[in-house]
Amino acid sequence: MTAEITPMRTAAEVGLAEAFAALRQKLAAGPVTARREAAFRRFEAQGLPHRRIEEWKYTDLRALMREAKPLADPPDAAAKARAVQRTSMFAAVVPRRIVFVDGAFAPELSDLAGLEPGLRIASLAQALGRGEEFVCRLGDAGPAEGDVAYALNTALMDDGAVIEVAPGAQIARPLQVVFSHGSPQAAAVFSRSLVVVGADAGVTLIESHEGTDGIDYQVNAAVDIAVGEGARLHRIKVIAEGADALHISTLSATIAANADFADLSFALGGKVVRNQLFVRCAGAGSQLAVNGASLLRGRQHVDTSLLLDHAATRCRSRELFKSVLDEASRGVFQGKIIVRPGAQKTDARMMTRALLLSEDAEADNKPELEIFADDVQCGHGATSGALDDNLKFYLMARGIPEKEAEALLIQSFVGEAIETVAHEGIRDALMVAMLQWLEARP
Repeated sequence: MTAEITPMRTAAEVGLAEAFAALRQKLAAGPVTARREAAFRRFEAQGLPHRRIEEWKYTDLRALMREAKPLADPPDAAAKARAVQRTSMFAAVVPRRIVFVDGAFAPELSDLAGLEPGLRIASLAQALGRGEEFVCRLGDAGPAEGDVAYALNTALMDDGAVIEVAPGAQIARPLQVVFSHGSPQAAAVFSRSLVVVGADAGVTLIESHEGTDGIDYQVNAAVDIAVGEGARLHRIKVIAEGADALHISTLSATIAANADFADLSFALGGKVVRNQLFVRCAGAGSQLAVNGASLLRGRQHVDTSLLLDHAATRCRSRELFKSVLDEASRGVFQGKIIVRPGAQKTDARMMTRALLLSEDAEADNKPELEIFADDVQCGHGATSGALDDNLKFYLMARGIPEKEAEALLIQSFVGEAIETVAHEGIRDALMVAMLQWLEARP
């Protein structure tokens, strides 16, 4: 006789199940409701990811997430006021802002007047309420399908941005989607956004996540991106969550033929951060640059996980990730490039570098290649180490104080990743944020 083994649920898993049960009672039947059900069953079967799952071995979410916070309530005037008071690091860029407070769209804080021809911006909650067909299909067979954090987001998603750029439209002014935590209470937010860039169109997108220190709120954010043939999308994501926040985010991007896709993840805040990117080259001749920079201190834990799927011929990709680790922080990079059978003439390069400023800091780097084609050029590398004492001595010997000498070396190290951003104003804003982080070092 075979005994059936029922795994023990953690308090967080029980809380998530209760949150989904409460949400399900409020939802009308429809294709998205069925998808939510299927996604939650997938999460329920697997539970929160833990260290015995290879992709999550460095970030044991089952241990790190002790409880599930209640779903965030709609923001009140005070919460929106707190969001307004935060100074945007991109103010000088003057982007078109689309603001979400505690996961809910705040049209009065957003800049939606006079949209450029070919640009459409909407709230996901409103689009789902209207039953818009293409929105209801979000995530269909995307590269993140099967990931448990993504499935949990599908089950509990509430609101987010829907951005459409019509074929041929060139949007000169950058768009900034802001997700701000404004409540004084710890809550959970499940945001889902959809970005569709039509053939031969172009746009620059900033995605920023911010919050208040001292509140252990939780974020599970996902973005589905479809870049059309010959299109251009440059995306910059800034994680500046509060010091006690848990942030999990998933990018699921499909890139068509001859498209130009560039992505930079810039991590500054959050107690525990898992930033995962699933990118598929679905059309021949696409060009990708997927990069990242992390500046960590205290006991911050930031895990960047990348799966880049080359499924078409003649695609080129470059990946560069830099992390600076101070005090007892921990940085993780897991990157895998897959070259599918038939994806000949693939040219892919991946590099991760970690700079440890303290003996208590830890860097875990795991780059991988899986190649199933025979006419490719692929490579990967990983390094970790301390500041170069010879370079530091060289600067100090010329009258530069020790702290300033270290700052110059760190600036040079991180700057290589920031310089990959094409937009000059955004690049300058990231440099300023890095300098502010350096100035705060003891």
